[in-house]
Amino acid sequence: MRLPPTRRPRASRRALLGVAGLAGFLAVWQSVPALGLIDPQYLPYVTDVLARLSEQLVDLAFWRRLGSTMTSWAIGLTVATIAAVGLGTVVGLVPFLRRATHTMVEFLRPIPSVALIPLAVLMFGIQRQAALVIIVYASFWQVFVQVIYGVADVDTVARDTALSFGLRRWERWTHLVLPTTLPYLLTGLRLAAAVALILAVTAEMVIGNPGLGRMIELSRSAGDAVGLYALVVVTGLLGLAVNLVFRFVERRTLSWHESVRGERAL
Repeated sequence: MRLPPTRRPRASRRALLGVAGLAGFLAVWQSVPALGLIDPQYLPYVTDVLARLSEQLVDLAFWRRLGSTMTSWAIGLTVATIAAVGLGTVVGLVPFLRRATHTMVEFLRPIPSVALIPLAVLMFGIQRQAALVIIVYASFWQVFVQVIYGVADVDTVARDTALSFGLRRWERWTHLVLPTTLPYLLTGLRLAAAVALILAVTAEMVIGNPGLGRMIELSRSAGDAVGLYALVVVTGLLGLAVNLVFRFVERRTLSWHESVRGERAL
């Protein structure tokens, strides 16, 4: 779908502002060690970091580690989403279950996922399964809570109207429950994707599984600040890419929803 002519200049201005902000950030980064405000041993020059990053991009071992991290991320996010959608739908549709599980959810959800790493290592050792336990646990709650709220947010008047018109159960699901829940679900999925990536890298750093997190920890222990910052930049770019992809999917899927239509009108 083509953008209206009035929106194209706005999109161009936003893109230019984003590029200007990034250029300003890189200039400040380069200036801080150059002016002696921070020792380059602890904050390397951005030019050195970008040079190391370009070296990593042609290194096959780097791509293998990146693939390992993204594999853990994808598996953990998929398992968490399937479980959260299934359980969240059941709990959201039954008021008694919502009330009965409210206290348990509020107790389990705030538990830091990193605190479960010793238990995961005890169960699975230094294997990918240990990292998946952490990723699934952290991502699950992001989707689960959103699905519960979405399913429970179906308008009672619309539900009663559907019943009075004799709509079947699957018709009420497709015309009422799904459209109401979908915005909540996609928001939870976007949040869960970011959380899953954070936990995938964190688990690799702490547990020692092969991946970007393990490479970051090795660079830290070797005192390789340039390599450390280069890998941190990679993780930041991955997080940005994940957010942009899920944001794009959310806008395309919810093009009919008032929240997305409102954003387009700005």
